[in-house]
Amino acid sequence: MSNIYRLAQGHLNLLETCPPRFQKVYLEQLNTPADPGQLERQEWGSQFHLLLQQRELGLPITSLLRENEQLEHCLTALLKAAPAIAQNPGEANREAEHCRSLTVGNYLLTVIYDLILLESDRAVIFDWKTYLKPIDADKLAKNWQTRLYLYVLAETSAYPPDSLSMTYWFVQLPRSPEQITFNYNQKLHQQTGRDLRRLLKDLDRYLLAYQNDLVDFTHRPDCQLHCPYYLTQERSGQIDLPSIDDIPEINPFV
Repeated sequence: MSNIYRLAQGHLNLLETCPPRFQKVYLEQLNTPADPGQLERQEWGSQFHLLLQQRELGLPITSLLRENEQLEHCLTALLKAAPAIAQNPGEANREAEHCRSLTVGNYLLTVIYDLILLESDRAVIFDWKTYLKPIDADKLAKNWQTRLYLYVLAETSAYPPDSLSMTYWFVQLPRSPEQITFNYNQKLHQQTGRDLRRLLKDLDRYLLAYQNDLVDFTHRPDCQLHCPYYLTQERSGQIDLPSIDDIPEINPFV
């Protein structure tokens, strides 16, 4: 394999969960259309992310708030609940929509932090979640967004792993903003590195067989027990869209 593929956390989550679904979504582009409600929620989330980004850049946000009263309520509630986010927007040690990349083998791993604070002795990643119900903390800890975001920062900066953390803020009202924070360390960093290399090695093997011999990606040994897409794909070959937060900006295989 000589091509370099750009991967985001959504690719890794789907590949680890269900390789055949990964094949259909990214190699064959067999997505089903999103329903209007999903598109509306996605648009609201995009507006909220844009609002926070413009605030960090010192750009006017009045027009955005005027168009959507709910955005204003959510922003006000978040800034009240999170002083670190509310204070000193635009300072040199913080940046919205901060992008970093790390090359591992044939893959360019790309992350985009909604907001990052880079202090002298620590770095903090913030991520805005705009759906109503917070994810279970254990599941979120195992999600490749949490794992990849912290791993890439440790690999591309001088910060030791134990000085890094990532905080998710669930901002959608009517519930008050809620946070889940994950502190990083060397042990987690080493485990993530091992798991990442294993997963990318699997992808190397899948891609080689698919491109050279048209061999489909195979189910994992425990797919029948743990894969939420197993029965759907085995019966009909149809798939649903990934969740909104798992949709990467670029499909690297087209």
